[in-house]
Amino acid sequence: MTARTWAARAWLWAPLLALAWKGVWLAHDAFPFHADEAVVALMARHILQGARPVFFYGQAYMGSLDAYLIAAGFWLLGERVLTVRVVQALLYALTVALSVRLLTRWTRDPAAGAALGLLMAVPTVNMLLYTTITLGGYNEALLLGTLGLAVATASWATTGRGATVLGVLGGLGLWANPLAGVYLLPAAGYALAQTPPTRRGRWLAGLLLGGLLGAAPWWWYGLQHGWGALVQDLGGYAEPGPWYARWLRHGLYWLVLGLPVTLGLRPPWDVTLLAWPLAAPTLVAYGLLARFALAARGLAGRFPRWVAALFIAAFVLTGFGADPSGRYFLPLTHMLLLWLAAGWARGRRRQPRIANAALALLLLYFAAGTWQTATRPPRLTALFAPEMTGLTPDRPLQAFLERHNLRTGYTTYWIAYPLAFASGEALRFSPRLPYHLDLRYTPRDDRIPAYTRAACRAGNPAYVVAVKQTALLQRLRDGFRTHGLAWREAHVGAFVVLYDLSRPISPWELGLSPPPPEAWCEP
Repeated sequence: MTARTWAARAWLWAPLLALAWKGVWLAHDAFPFHADEAVVALMARHILQGARPVFFYGQAYMGSLDAYLIAAGFWLLGERVLTVRVVQALLYALTVALSVRLLTRWTRDPAAGAALGLLMAVPTVNMLLYTTITLGGYNEALLLGTLGLAVATASWATTGRGATVLGVLGGLGLWANPLAGVYLLPAAGYALAQTPPTRRGRWLAGLLLGGLLGAAPWWWYGLQHGWGALVQDLGGYAEPGPWYARWLRHGLYWLVLGLPVTLGLRPPWDVTLLAWPLAAPTLVAYGLLARFALAARGLAGRFPRWVAALFIAAFVLTGFGADPSGRYFLPLTHMLLLWLAAGWARGRRRQPRIANAALALLLLYFAAGTWQTATRPPRLTALFAPEMTGLTPDRPLQAFLERHNLRTGYTTYWIAYPLAFASGEALRFSPRLPYHLDLRYTPRDDRIPAYTRAACRAGNPAYVVAVKQTALLQRLRDGFRTHGLAWREAHVGAFVVLYDLSRPISPWELGLSPPPPEAWCEP
């Protein structure tokens, strides 16, 4: 097989390489199961039981498309954590294949697509993490966005069919994960600009019709439950202070936290420099490929810049800039890799040794960063605060609770939902205990009311707390003593179980969280 044939088939081998790379780290159990992922898995389980959720439980943002896809995976492969990761890996493989084909078409150079395939198959730690686990809809945002770019630059993009397809993709993105909009808005703008003026009115009508169809679950929810929560959640986090202070803070978050994680210089949960002996040469490699890419013309140069500019503006100007979590930067990394691959293709024709060395160094750095993080605690985790890590319940805890018939009670968000999924919901604990070090509590963490109802009605609810949560443990013990309760304690690995209380007592009676709606705890 010639080099050109090998490059032309990158759309086939690059997704397979991406699946193999993920498989290596899945085999090493490098991705801890966590509560956000457990909520999506529980949603998928409930879908198979007849439920029809529209959004991620407990909010009016980030639709349930991911949960429906995982439900299909459960139906085919069984209800297990590995199935969740298989679904995510397949979604990402589709994005890789489509991205390779797209860049090859834009540059008319199969080698550019092959370079992108390598960079996406062995990507940054952040990209590997958030395309292997699920937080609900991030893989879909990448896939829908890439599809939007492909449609917008196709020969039929200016027809009514092109407008309708783009609208459907935009509507699906609005529902599944609005992050897709950083791709789809530039895509729609480009296609509209290419449409002859005499047909633009009809084209916009097709776009609107497609958007209404694609976002049907979003509109239906609004008609059923009102528009307030939908509009509020689209704006991100509510923050105090003047607008200019918020924008400045978000800009600093992007520069200090977002840019390093986009480049793969740090993992999303820490500020530690990855593979530090290679970091400086890697920055040089970035600079060399960027120099080649800056001189590139055509769509491979334009769209990455447009998407990046829109993303940065949205991050700085909206409430989502208050949370510099690595998952938000996936589109930025995606477009950066595409842009650099186009730059490499241009550079290899002028300075092939330099271009090839720069590409090889990036791949080496990404692989080294992955090995460094995947082989030591906390491994490839989505939890970015120290108080959150190490809270995933294990089999000994589950066995202890089942053996002592402790089926319900109270715990924290990060324990409740993984425990529920692992036990097939035989153990349904209410997440009404705070997990933050300062013991503040967010009622939004209580995403499945049935678990709190079960705890409210239990004659002997248990409390499950991690050993490391010393402040919470002390508050519970002091509260039990103040109310004159007797109880038993058991240390089960990294957890403490407080049970056999002399009478039931709730966390809100202990001042640890506000009471839930009365209807949740009615007899």
